[in-house]
Formats: sequence, structure tokens, C-alpha cells
Amino acid sequence: MDRKVVAEIVGEIATSDDVGLSLRKWRELFGVSQKELADYLGVSVSTVSDYEANRRKNPGVQTLRKFVEALIELDVKRGGEITKKLLNYEVDEESYFAVHEFTRPISLEEFANVVRGVFVFKGESERKVYGYTLIDSLRVILEMPNTFFYQIYGRTSERALIFTGVSTGRSPMVAVRISSLKPALVVLHGLKEVDKLAVKIAEKENIPLLLTDLDISLLSEKLNRL
Repeated sequence: MDRKVVAEIVGEIATSDDVGLSLRKWRELFGVSQKELADYLGVSVSTVSDYEANRRKNPGVQTLRKFVEALIELDVKRGGEITKKLLNYEVDEESYFAVHEFTRPISLEEFANVVRGVFVFKGESERKVYGYTLIDSLRVILEMPNTFFYQIYGRTSERALIFTGVSTGRSPMVAVRISSLKPALVVLHGLKEVDKLAVKIAEKENIPLLLTDLDISLLSEKLNRL
């Protein structure tokens, strides 16, 4: 087990303004139910639920470490896909995108309100957004090495991909279409109208598609508060 990954997750939870919500976020990111975690730790489901709802006093570092180690061990038993992503999370300093993780899951509606966005397609998705990636579309298409592609998804694909410098929205949606990983939300910045094919891809993949023209620096500032 990689101690650096454990320490980073424990540190994020311990310093969160809402420890219970952060605990829940990481459990859900690893795809582990409360019962699975409780059984693995040898505690009751109500104990896990109480910690996540902040009904118990904040757990100490040792308890948090056991919680995180259990999530990783359960993930490894299933093939370790989430753990592998975390281990490969580092991006070259000359990156083509900016990755940010939220301290709590965000609903699509809340995200749209924060960025003053309008849905072109929302569908019936109830997915949560756990972070966002701000992508320079033109530079990514023309310059970025293919080996960097999956780093765009950061720690989880349950995130918003925000494409800047777009002209029609077609290229970003085609890239999403052919990828095995699918984001929880695609945001196109600065567009008034979207290419019809881009909308069709969003509908076919059931990926919510949002438009915003909020200034990038303000957009980042507002999202980074989440």
C-alpha cells in the first residue's frame, strides 16, 4: 500500500471543514458501501453512518488512517482501479490543464448556479461532481501528448470537464465520445450556440452539457471555494 496516497487522503479529510462529508466523499469515490466498509472494519453500519453525519466527535488521525486503508484494501481486492489512478495522479509541471478536487460532492444544479451556466442537455443524470478540470481545448488538441489524456480526469472521472477556447463544441465532445472514461459533466466556455453533433453526442452518452460565459478567473475563483 502506498503510504503517500494514504497520507494525502487522510490529510485532506482531517483538514476539511466538514470531516463527515469528506469521509463520505472518499467512500463513494472508491465505490464502497457503508455496509462493506463497516464489515471490513468490524464495526456497525451505524458507526460509519454516524461519522459521516458528524454525529460522533471528529475521528482522530489513527481512525482516519484505518478508514482510508480499508477503502484502498477493498479496492485492491476488486482489481485496484481507483488506487492505480491515485498512484498515477502526478501531472508534468508543463501541463495543459488545471485539475481541482472539491472537498464535497456537488450536484449538477449547484455547479450550474456557481458558474452561471445554462444546460443544453441535462438528461436524467443524478451524478455528483467531485472536482473539475479546466482545459485549454486548442492546446490540448494540437500539442498535448496522448499519454497525458487520462490525467485530465484527476482522481476520479466523476468531475466536470471545462473546455475553454472552443469554437463549436464538436471536438471536445468527440474526444469524450471515444474515451473509455466519461465525465459527470461537460462545460463549454464562451459559446452561444453549440454544434448539433456535440449535442447529439451528449444525448447519446447521457452526459450533461452546460454552457457558461463567466470570466475564467472568476469561474475558477468561485469553484475553488467549493
